[in-house]
Amino acid sequence: MSGQAVLDLDPPRSSASVVINSRCVLRSEGNERLVVVAGLPVHHYSADDPVAEAYAMTFLADSGFARQEEVARAFGCSPRTVRRHQRRYAKAGMAGLATRSGWQPGRRRIDGKRLQLIRRLKAEGRSNREIAQRLGVTENAIREQVGPSPLPIQQELALAGGEVARVEAEPVPARASDDGALVTVEDSPPRTSVVADGHENHDALPRSLDRDPADRTLDRLWAALGLLDDAAPLFGEARAAPGAGVLLAVPSLVASGIFEIARGLYGEIGPAFYGLRTSLLTLLFMALWRIKRPESLKEHDPATLGRVLGLDRAPEVKTIRRKLARLASRHLAERLGRALAQRRVEQRGQLMGFLYLDGHVRAYHGKREIPKAHVARMRISMPATTDYWVNDQSGDPLFVVTAQANAGLVKMLPQVLAEVRQLVGDRRVTIVFDRGGWSPKLFQELIRDGFDILTYRKGKSRRIAERRFVLRRAKLDGRWVSYRLHDQTVRFLDGRLSLRQVTRLGDEGHQTQVLTSRRDLRDVEVAHRMFERWRQENYFKYMREEFLIDALSDYGVEPDDPTRTVPNPKRRALAKEIRAARAELVKLEQAFGAAAADNPERQRPTMRGFKIAHGKIGQQLRAARQRLASLRARQRNLPARIEVRDRTIGAVVKLETERKHLSNIVKMVAYQAESDLFAWLRPHYARADQEGRTVLHELFAASGDIEVTDGELRVTLAPASSPHRTLAAQALCGLLNETSTAFPGTPLRLRLAVRPPPQVGLAFPGPRPPRRSGSDADAP
Repeated sequence: MSGQAVLDLDPPRSSASVVINSRCVLRSEGNERLVVVAGLPVHHYSADDPVAEAYAMTFLADSGFARQEEVARAFGCSPRTVRRHQRRYAKAGMAGLATRSGWQPGRRRIDGKRLQLIRRLKAEGRSNREIAQRLGVTENAIREQVGPSPLPIQQELALAGGEVARVEAEPVPARASDDGALVTVEDSPPRTSVVADGHENHDALPRSLDRDPADRTLDRLWAALGLLDDAAPLFGEARAAPGAGVLLAVPSLVASGIFEIARGLYGEIGPAFYGLRTSLLTLLFMALWRIKRPESLKEHDPATLGRVLGLDRAPEVKTIRRKLARLASRHLAERLGRALAQRRVEQRGQLMGFLYLDGHVRAYHGKREIPKAHVARMRISMPATTDYWVNDQSGDPLFVVTAQANAGLVKMLPQVLAEVRQLVGDRRVTIVFDRGGWSPKLFQELIRDGFDILTYRKGKSRRIAERRFVLRRAKLDGRWVSYRLHDQTVRFLDGRLSLRQVTRLGDEGHQTQVLTSRRDLRDVEVAHRMFERWRQENYFKYMREEFLIDALSDYGVEPDDPTRTVPNPKRRALAKEIRAARAELVKLEQAFGAAAADNPERQRPTMRGFKIAHGKIGQQLRAARQRLASLRARQRNLPARIEVRDRTIGAVVKLETERKHLSNIVKMVAYQAESDLFAWLRPHYARADQEGRTVLHELFAASGDIEVTDGELRVTLAPASSPHRTLAAQALCGLLNETSTAFPGTPLRLRLAVRPPPQVGLAFPGPRPPRRSGSDADAP
């Protein structure tokens, strides 16, 4: 204890003592501390020595002289700190107690490889925010970096002029090697080019440093060094590659603009081997292959899937989840969905005259306390999240919006239609929705804003005589429809709102009232467009079963609005008690009334005598009335709604929406591509309406031969299960070849074909002999 001041065991009046428990005391005098156990000093240290203080806490807790909570209270820290000191002391002794928490002094917060990338990006004139988004770190981490000495990799790549050389993103003429692999470089080492102006051509195609499509070692090394943003697709010869039929969807996926729009919004998510384009293409192919969640990739061979992607291996579960998390951290899913919807409107503007809007409820089975919603298919109210989808006239999705706290359709309609107005411009659009959006006041506002409405009437209405219905028949959307209809004008809001009501009479006599502001349509078309709303319901069912849109993308949560109001649960509990008290009161009143009706007047002619004879029932009746009055008074004093922070126990949270929104967008684009292929297939397949999508599922999973030629990627699929499906697939391939679509990330044009089915039967080498008839046919 040399160098320390001596502390008297009998403290003077100026010393301060902190009682740890009945046996232990912590005494302080000036800057000195003394730990006393049962009157004996056990540890003496200076207040300026944090290691000695940590040892004092560890000694008291490990020796059993005091509990962790008592030690923490005496030394002014938390029990977690005491436990941390105990773990460090048990692991490394006093040296462990001297270990600083947090980031070690002198350690770089960004490794040397990324510092080189930061320098290069700064030399190109990029801002700190752009660099931070590209590397997935905060802007402060870029701003506060201290420039280290030049890295060895810079010295290796330095050219004579002092400029940094790297692989330039320029397309290189492809050729086929001896083993059939596509080679994008010559026999000499990969060429490098100097970036003199500090800017990169983002529209250029990437190139690969590898020669063998099954071995991408150099590209992976280049990505590890921070010099590769995305691996270039490199195809090789493949026979009967499983799942090669998914390449049929590439022209539709490219036409959707998802790769171009995502590149403009996100830039890059690298440096990485699996960059933005590769990650999006993998997610889209997974949806078309019906690999419904990233965890399902465990059931598939990465090398097999990689051959279709132009990679040695497809990304696996953790990689896909990391890429989704990286994209979600940018919070650009809403802008991505809006841009894709705008592209869809430009391509299919003729189908935007009628837009179908409905909410889809995703049930939640986790442990978090989130708002409840009514799940119609389960006929129960349970924790859930509501998504509002907008579909075009043919039933294909346009965009999706997640409601805050399961807001109803009446509340969400203005918000959703504001998005619609940005997409369609000033044109007049008819919005079709169900009874959930019933509100005459809202109808008046929507019509004033330039929208037409088409919905069911809600509530009671006067029944129309059956003799007034007229049979209407017309050919709409290529098929004949017929309804028994009645057309009239109805008024709401004291006559301020006039709408058209078309009533349909069903075969069983049920009448369905349809309201619309469209007076230029025939009544049969009004009914047909309203009942076509079931296309959207069928879409939800199809997406649940085939694309699993109800699955959680992650289990993360984010803060909810603590001032949002919810129904008061105490008031609901009181309402339940009031109903029980009212039922009990009614039961007692009935018993009292029955006793009065059966009262023998000769024995008890007066009411006083009756009350005395039935005093027990009277007491119970008076007590029940008092209890009911008390409960009603308590209910009146409770507010009908309270803020969610007063309702939820613990943190006010809601499920994260960004990653789920991204997943919905990817699956929506995959469905749109499937719908485009279905439209091209329909003229060539007689039962397209019944089996068209089933045929596409078979084609997506079909195996095929992949061959690389000069400027073309030839894919020859195996024949389908029946000859007529094979013929339809061949016609579809011919239409897709006319688009001359290049595989994303390559200059290779897709050439699709389907092998003809094998001939079944005997093959005669010469001309077929004439058929004999009559008795000669039975001769040997």
